[in-house]
Amino acid sequence: MERYFSTDMPGVQFVRNVLLFSLAALVPVLCLYVFLAPGFGSALLGGGPALGRFLRQVATNGLPVVFTINYVSFFLFAVAQQRTGRHRDPSMFVLVDIGVRVFLFFALHALIYTFSADWFGSFGGSRKTALSVVAPTLARSAFFENISGVYLYATMVSALPLYITTIKQSQTLRPYVRLGPRNFAVTILAILSFGLSVALLTVVADIVAYLQG
Repeated sequence: MERYFSTDMPGVQFVRNVLLFSLAALVPVLCLYVFLAPGFGSALLGGGPALGRFLRQVATNGLPVVFTINYVSFFLFAVAQQRTGRHRDPSMFVLVDIGVRVFLFFALHALIYTFSADWFGSFGGSRKTALSVVAPTLARSAFFENISGVYLYATMVSALPLYITTIKQSQTLRPYVRLGPRNFAVTILAILSFGLSVALLTVVADIVAYLQG
């Protein structure tokens, strides 16, 4: 992964790589979602408004969200490769990424839903309605019950490389890594870290939805 994401490479190349990895992660998960949703695939194959709305949703909501979150995580991955500032334990990158990941997923959905109400007349053209559905929607994303779940799991492509790399380097997490075969333990910790971000998003969304009444 170091060859694709480095702080030394040109910015345009970095952005291009993030976009390619984002698309490569998004398409398979999207296909899986369509396959699992009863009647959804046949509706899309029929073309017409349903297909148009679906493609617009992916292009204006899914790809921007996945790209932005992946960009931040891949940037943190590139920074983590540098040997400067080694007085801080690399595990801090995991914590930073989890916090930023949850914030961006929530904030970007709120922003895009609001714009969709203005530009496309979604949510009855109401910004208030658009914002009111963000939390309930994201609260169910982890369970793959809506298309936001596709976007959530598509961002795993940037989370795991960052988490695996920093966990391997971490002195703080070394006792946990030693509990099993090194690569296996690191991978499990990385997956659990991503799971923590998913759980945190779900809890935050549930709390916001509850406060909204």
